Amino acid sequence: MKQFLLILFFLPLGLFAQKNGTTKGEEPLSRILFVFDASQSMYARWQSDMRITIAKKLMINLLDSLSGYENLQLGLRVYGHQKNYPPADCYDTRLEVPFAPGNIPKIKAKIQDLVPRGTTPIAYALEQVVNDFPPCDNCRNIIILITDGIEECGGDPCAVSASLQKHGVTMKPFIIGIGRDFKEAFGCVGTYFDASSEFAFQKALNTVISQALNSTTMQVNLLDMSGKPSETNVNMTFYDHSSGKAKYNFIHTLNNKGLPDTLVVDPMLTYDVVIHTLPAVNIENLVLVPGEHYTASVNAPQGYLDLRVGSNDRIIKNLFAIVRQNGKAATLNVQNFGDNKKYLCGSYDLEILTLPRIYMNDVRINQGKTTTIDIPLPGIVVIRKSVNGFGSLYVERGEALEWIYDLRENILQETLVLQPGNYRVVYRSKNAERSMYTIENHFTVYPGGTSNVNLFSY
Repeated sequence: MKQFLLILFFLPLGLFAQKNGTTKGEEPLSRILFVFDASQSMYARWQSDMRITIAKKLMINLLDSLSGYENLQLGLRVYGHQKNYPPADCYDTRLEVPFAPGNIPKIKAKIQDLVPRGTTPIAYALEQVVNDFPPCDNCRNIIILITDGIEECGGDPCAVSASLQKHGVTMKPFIIGIGRDFKEAFGCVGTYFDASSEFAFQKALNTVISQALNSTTMQVNLLDMSGKPSETNVNMTFYDHSSGKAKYNFIHTLNNKGLPDTLVVDPMLTYDVVIHTLPAVNIENLVLVPGEHYTASVNAPQGYLDLRVGSNDRIIKNLFAIVRQNGKAATLNVQNFGDNKKYLCGSYDLEILTLPRIYMNDVRINQGKTTTIDIPLPGIVVIRKSVNGFGSLYVERGEALEWIYDLRENILQETLVLQPGNYRVVYRSKNAERSMYTIENHFTVYPGGTSNVNLFSY
């Protein structure tokens, strides 16, 4: 025998999101679509009366309680009310009252006139509701499904729920089951509430409505090495765990008391939070309790890396360093010389894009400290050729030559910025027909100096 239960889906469309001109300061419009079961089995008795009578009474009471809410619109979809059973019509559902301001009297009148007739196509009805919400840039779409039993048309409400969540259409649903425990059947659909009496059902219904129409506060503590929430001024992205879509971006802030600022978020989602430090830190599967303030803490101690050229804050334009975590090949950041950048405390490897490149491993970043990397001031080398030809530039590492640059074949003069050191250029003109005509030229680069290298072919 079918029992009486209630399922709620939440479809967020830009809750508090900044899209198409809306801002986080604008309160979103909440839209509740009631999906009401008017199948033949609603005539069965449950506690004090028939199921349909109890459901109508609870719906009327609920609608009356919602009439005082501002920034709220309601709609009504019904199923099982158009075709007699048997035979089962598994497509028997229709939007009876579209969303509109002040339409509660129309919804109440329609519910009062409903006559149960057909079957229970829950999955199909849920698939159709996504078409009932007009486009909106800043809306919270909430679906409340009221039914007296489980799926009767071979559909899979669990699969529908999973698909809607995966594609970011709905949040995880709530289920309120009356008469017996439906947790086994509906645990895969969403969060289950068991109501063993009319009173328990009314209480559960009020709880879910309260959760649907109210947001929850939380704070994120970015902990330093002492475990204090002193780190701040970094972006935090809140992703919907099911769909992977970004729901919020907040720049972390400390209030005038030096405490992490309070965030207002929708409690109906499970979040994956990315704290965009370098490297990033994550909070996974963050579940909030509606109406309760939540504090999430994550270790994020940071210090600074300051890149300089020569002494006294000299900066060479367009000189960069690749920053990697110590022992890892992936690029973490490309930092410009002259910038003072924050990183998580730890060890890093630098590849400085000078000519030749400078490699520095195990550079330590400490809590609240600045690590300054000061490389020598480079020099300028002007290489002149009498004719076009082939050649390469090498830095002398003791007795070994390390290639750093190929001369441009069809350019007679090149100007290079090189780090101080001893160099050798090897060159042969394009017209020379024997390798013995190769030219070698040794030169030294001094900090801030200029060297002229002339290559004359035989």
